[in-house]
Amino acid sequence: MSSAICSSLKKSFPSAEIHYVLNENIVPLFENHPDIDKIISFSNTENYDIIKYLQKVWQLTRANKYDIIVDCRSTVKTLFFSLFSMSTPYRLGIRKPYNMLSTHTIRTEDYESNVDRMLAILQPVEKELNLQLSKNFRLRITDEEQQHFRNYMTEKGVDFSKPVVVCTVAARIAHKIWNTDYMAEVLHRMIEKYDAQLIFNYVGDELIVAQSVKEKMGNPPQVFLDVEAKSLRELGALLKNADFFFGNEGGPRHISQALDIPSYAIYPPGIAKKEWLPNASERFQGIEPADIPKDYEPGTLSYIDSFNTIIPDVVCIGLFEMLNRYLKPKTDAKELVSSFNKQETIQ
Repeated sequence: MSSAICSSLKKSFPSAEIHYVLNENIVPLFENHPDIDKIISFSNTENYDIIKYLQKVWQLTRANKYDIIVDCRSTVKTLFFSLFSMSTPYRLGIRKPYNMLSTHTIRTEDYESNVDRMLAILQPVEKELNLQLSKNFRLRITDEEQQHFRNYMTEKGVDFSKPVVVCTVAARIAHKIWNTDYMAEVLHRMIEKYDAQLIFNYVGDELIVAQSVKEKMGNPPQVFLDVEAKSLRELGALLKNADFFFGNEGGPRHISQALDIPSYAIYPPGIAKKEWLPNASERFQGIEPADIPKDYEPGTLSYIDSFNTIIPDVVCIGLFEMLNRYLKPKTDAKELVSSFNKQETIQ
């Protein structure tokens, strides 16, 4: 989401050279980004060896003599970019008790979404530099990458004459996984209604959850577990070949939005849409426990019971409204009931 800073700066200064500092493991995701001219990566060794880290930051700042430094973390470590660049006229950062090195700071907690918090760092100099701020965060997958992965999907049996939906039924953190019985119910209805082909995206041990959901659905042939994205670039290519994204909130949903793939996500308690669903629109939507009408006192439900207030019928209302725009339904849009047994909202 911080790439919105790069897009805003490139939009404001088209001839500027934008450098983006990243941890090495996520560098591939930002290859060919239209608003980033150079990616500077830090390996785990450089991050955990303070001497190597400081040497690299020193060399970078000496070699580049930056006009603007945007420190969107402003930690003790990242502030060394500013410490070693005291001649840089604009050193922008987050207002923290120990941050005495940024020339301009702002309280980012005053902003709701994470993109707004990123762009807030630019606001102290917005008028002075005549900045054109953009809330859009984007990634780029080349046509060649998209076609290569499409060919692979075709070999695996995906039929592109039918809707293709990428689904995250699992999550890296177990408690962020929506009730798998509910997930199976919604996905079953999606197949019934749209004849959709569902590509389950997972990493490592998440395969166990993905297999469980498919089994609960009755192992339909429309669910694919063997279309694997083995890198971040391949995940991007998979999403670019999809018509829609649905599932648990997380990194894949952010990537789908950055690639302009319409999405609907399930947000667990404590993960607010206002923070993690920036630029919400007809194209990017989701549901959280706070959206469910309450007949109980706030804070009286356990985490699981609060999560379980998001039931399939409620999800299908918002989800199918979206799918009717982006996929072609094969049944009446108002038919939301499947052969599955109804689940109780709170056990």
